[in-house]
Parts: sequence; C-alpha cells; structure tokens
Amino acid sequence: MRKSAFASLIALFILIISCQRDDICIEPITPYLVIRFYDNNNPDTYRNVTGLTVKAAGKGVFESYDNVTTDSIALQLDPVENFTTYHLTTANGEDVITIDYLRNEVFVSRSCGYKYNYSELDLSNVSNNWIDNTEITQENVTDETEHIKIYH
Repeated sequence: MRKSAFASLIALFILIISCQRDDICIEPITPYLVIRFYDNNNPDTYRNVTGLTVKAAGKGVFESYDNVTTDSIALQLDPVENFTTYHLTTANGEDVITIDYLRNEVFVSRSCGYKYNYSELDLSNVSNNWIDNTEITQENVTDETEHIKIYH
C-alpha cells in the first residue's frame, strides 16, 4: 500500500512538471497601414489635418477617427478582402480612398497563431475634395512605418 501511494505521488509529480505553461503571445500582430499627411505646397513638411473623421466603408468593427487633429493615422486593412475603402472627412469635404492589396498569411507561433502581411499596395477610387495628391512610399505592409503620403 505504501509503495503504491509513493508511486502515485511520483506519477503525479511527473505529470505536474511535464505540463507546459500557457504560451503568451508577445510577437507583433498584423501591422496597420500608416498614412502621413503632408503640405502640398511644401512636400517635405508634415501638415496636420484638422477635424479629421475616418470610417471604413461597411466595416463597423474597424477602428475609426472622430474629429481629430493629426499628421498621421494607422488603419486596419481587411484580412478577408483584397481591398478596404475609407471615408476621410474634414471641414473641406469628404474624400474616399480604396486601398487594394494582396493578403499574405504568416504563421507567428502556437500562442499567437497567424497574422497578415499585405503586399502590392495600390490606391484606387481616390476622390479629390481636400486631398490634392497621394503617393505610395512602401508597397508592402509588414511593419508600422509610413506606407502612404497624402498631400493636402
């Protein structure tokens, strides 16, 4: 009886120490698209957009900006579609931009699962109410550095 109790304790101890603790995801997640705003008259100078409201078309859960003053924004791209359309509204009107891309699913780790990187970034359907010009500075969205310049 004593041997079986001792054997049971040893088996329980081995079972406890052999269990792995839960993994915690500390890897980067899917990167955001970063847009910087520039002065159209001085293209090397950042220029704040005042009263900017940004909403994704048909994407209620995507983050948005509501009446902010900023020289840059970070936007989520839709991992289900190959495009995302955003409405950018200021006191000077509303512009609509559609961002086209290819989705690339990347395995990060067991605890984090998958993330998406985006490639072949392109802009289409850009209206010009307050936006004077756009420029893609980086075609691949793999980190959160500037990807698009908007001149106004």
